[in-house]
Amino acid sequence: MPDTAHAPSARRAAARLAALAALATVVACSDPDAGTSNSEETAAPAEPAAKVRITPEDGATKVRPDLPVVVKADDGATLTDVAVDIGGRKDAGADEMTGSFTKDKTEWRSDWTLHPGSDVTVTATATTPDDEETEVVSEFATREATKGRRLELKSNFPSSGDTVGVGMPVIVNFDLPVENKERVESAMEVTSEQPAEGAWNWFGDKTAVFRPKEYWEPNQKVTVDMRLAGVPAAKGAYGTKNHQLSFEVGRSQISTIDSDTKRMTVERDGEQVKDFPTSIGKASTRAYTTTSGTHLTMEKYDRLTMDSATVGVPKGHPDYYKLEVDYAVRFSNSGEFTHAAPWNGSLGQANLTHGCPNLAVADAKWFYDNSVMGDPLIVENTDRELEVDNGWGYWQRSWDEWLNESATGEADDTSKAGTPGSPHGG
Repeated sequence: MPDTAHAPSARRAAARLAALAALATVVACSDPDAGTSNSEETAAPAEPAAKVRITPEDGATKVRPDLPVVVKADDGATLTDVAVDIGGRKDAGADEMTGSFTKDKTEWRSDWTLHPGSDVTVTATATTPDDEETEVVSEFATREATKGRRLELKSNFPSSGDTVGVGMPVIVNFDLPVENKERVESAMEVTSEQPAEGAWNWFGDKTAVFRPKEYWEPNQKVTVDMRLAGVPAAKGAYGTKNHQLSFEVGRSQISTIDSDTKRMTVERDGEQVKDFPTSIGKASTRAYTTTSGTHLTMEKYDRLTMDSATVGVPKGHPDYYKLEVDYAVRFSNSGEFTHAAPWNGSLGQANLTHGCPNLAVADAKWFYDNSVMGDPLIVENTDRELEVDNGWGYWQRSWDEWLNESATGEADDTSKAGTPGSPHGG
């Protein structure tokens, strides 16, 4: 029995059957002995005014979803419009299929990949040099993604609707290892209201991170269209869904902690608004040394239990501690938070902590209340450097290094549509 799971639409099939039925009626009613003059001969179907070729061809089934849709006009004709409908998803956010014309408008190529297991309709309009217009339609079906080999989005930071700091990266976590990193990078389009250069880096095979060359311009909207459907993530593995993420970059707030001066200063939109006395890691061991470098605020708790067992100092160890702290703001994955420390009488005078910057209660509350995810927090003058993969230490990598680690190796201009590479498979 033939495979009809994704055959062309019933509408087209019905039209063809109707045409055959009409032809049968004509034959049955004809007199086989009657002569036919030239004037009575059935006219041959008229040739289209403009010749247009669409790939994949009409009626094709099990088409690879990572192949581009290509439309070409021949014999001097030019294309005026191409529309792609993927299972009714036309013009729906990240599911909209855009494409690019050549300069002479004789060819159009899709920018993105197709949804697996979908019926696709491509409608192309072309015009001859004599202004005769032709519309050509191709209907085909893409193959299904194999169960267990379907790339899915597991999580992302930030979330849609979030307001973030100027240092906030875009972090995308997948459920399967990605081998074709360049293809997946090229399927994720970042656009911002203010121009910026940016690029993706990978941390392992399941996490992709986008950051701009410089901090985001404040007070603007950033949109990420993750057009993963049909992208060849690995051999035999395809993305199945598209996703759109939209967030706001808020005011610029950049904080600096200096180990030497034992002060924490906060700048808001380029002007200093706070200067707090602090006490940071006593540096008797590496674990008790606050990391130097550009951190980002990650999350915050109005009350938090701090247990040294979570950072490798178990219960029973001479240095073990477990205490409740107020107004904690995380800035690494190695147990570093700013927080209130009413017991510390050495703020601004000595570094005596296990690594966390201690603050007076009122100061800690102000910082807690006024921090958002992605605010830069810079620590200076300790001898322990923040690792690029410790928390969100992504600004520790220089722009040249960051660009070199991108699978495409090219910067993306976020003020323009498109990405530096192609998501299509070979």
